[in-house]
Amino acid sequence: MKEVLKVEGMSCNHCVNTIETNVGGIMGVSAVKVDLNNDEVSVEYNNEETLAKVKETIEDKGFDLA
Repeated sequence: MKEVLKVEGMSCNHCVNTIETNVGGIMGVSAVKVDLNNDEVSVEYNNEETLAKVKETIEDKGFDLA
């Protein structure tokens, strides 16, 4: 499955690395790509439980889901 999440608060490459590293490390995530220009995070995952973990991880790192 694939989802594009709108994420607020990303402003630099450090933000990109934080999200890609932490979300990419979640079991069940097969791909993650941050698009700073559009405030989006594209994620490929295996089930809804994994998507919930992705959202939780993004928020735990200090970013807001729009």
